[in-house]
Amino acid sequence: MVLAAGLAAGALVVWSQVQTPAAPAAASPAQVSATAGAAQATLRPAPPTRDPHTPGFVQAAELPDGQNAPPDADGNFILGPTHEPAPEAMVRAGVPHGTIYEFTMESAESKIYPGIARDKGTFGTPDPENPAKLIVTTSHPAPYTRHVAVYVPAQYVPGTEAPFLVGADGPDRLLFTVLDNLIAEKKVPALVAISIGNGSGDAQGSERGLEYDTMSGKYAEFVETEVLPRVEARTGVKLTSDPEGRAAMGGSSGAACALIMAWYHPEWYHRVLSYSGTFVNQQWPYNAAVPQGAWAFHEHLIAESVAKPIRIWMEVGDRDLLNPNVMRDGMHDWVLANEEMARALAAKGYHYQFVFARNAGHVDRSVRAQTLAEALEYVWEGYAK
Repeated sequence: MVLAAGLAAGALVVWSQVQTPAAPAAASPAQVSATAGAAQATLRPAPPTRDPHTPGFVQAAELPDGQNAPPDADGNFILGPTHEPAPEAMVRAGVPHGTIYEFTMESAESKIYPGIARDKGTFGTPDPENPAKLIVTTSHPAPYTRHVAVYVPAQYVPGTEAPFLVGADGPDRLLFTVLDNLIAEKKVPALVAISIGNGSGDAQGSERGLEYDTMSGKYAEFVETEVLPRVEARTGVKLTSDPEGRAAMGGSSGAACALIMAWYHPEWYHRVLSYSGTFVNQQWPYNAAVPQGAWAFHEHLIAESVAKPIRIWMEVGDRDLLNPNVMRDGMHDWVLANEEMARALAAKGYHYQFVFARNAGHVDRSVRAQTLAEALEYVWEGYAK
């Protein structure tokens, strides 16, 4: 039952962690480079520490410190301030390790994303006639190389259709380790994980921003037509076409992308996992049909649309982002955006779990290590294991 809203690796190859910030307050999904970033830093205070019991925030169950939410329970939960890695986040002896396949994709090969970039040291300026619209004049065509890593569990039976998860900002070594352990424990199905690197850059005017923050089915279509066929060809795995057996996940803009994939293509994806979701106004180019970008999800899209068959797990940190760029449009508060997402999902009767993490920043690595196993269990609840 959905709780009502309140007032308001097995991998043998070692990589760096998912391309999301580690420090609680220092990183931003709208990272401005060099000159622009330094100028803004003098004007931007560190995000405040939010109280999950603030009037207007959703009502949530406070968990004992160090405890995760139950993997089979919908609703809103508050994590304590201590974030130790879950046992599943550690490589364990005797656990079968999945096989990791790696390949790259060049921008010249893509019919959907030929590549753009924003000039170094630049960002953009708010439109004086519309502060919710960012003017970027320094974005231009540019090539990129995308790295893709595919985890195939040891338990995969050749010739069978495999459920799978598409992850943003890959490769994600922690995800592969957690899956080794969860699959061995039969807590999730023997699923394939397709960890896709972004096309570089960040936020408005960048390839990553174009891919992840655009409110359309374009990125899901890119994955469907350009990535999945290559995965099958490289690995010999047959991927399921059943949307119940498909999930999308990510952090920051990658989390917004995961929901966007399922929202615009529910015939392909029914399961979503989000860390510090960028459900804010970060879409570029500006789209008059959805002028608020991903902020529109909780502002009106979820409420005004027929409920979609999407199951979603979400997290936000108490020191998550607040207005990390030059825009002051009232739609760049990550904590508020995720709180409002929980409210909107509850009001519409969605199966969702929302975790508010104390002592945590943006896509906090410690929180991820503590919660990823539980989050995956929740997201895959109800799927035959």
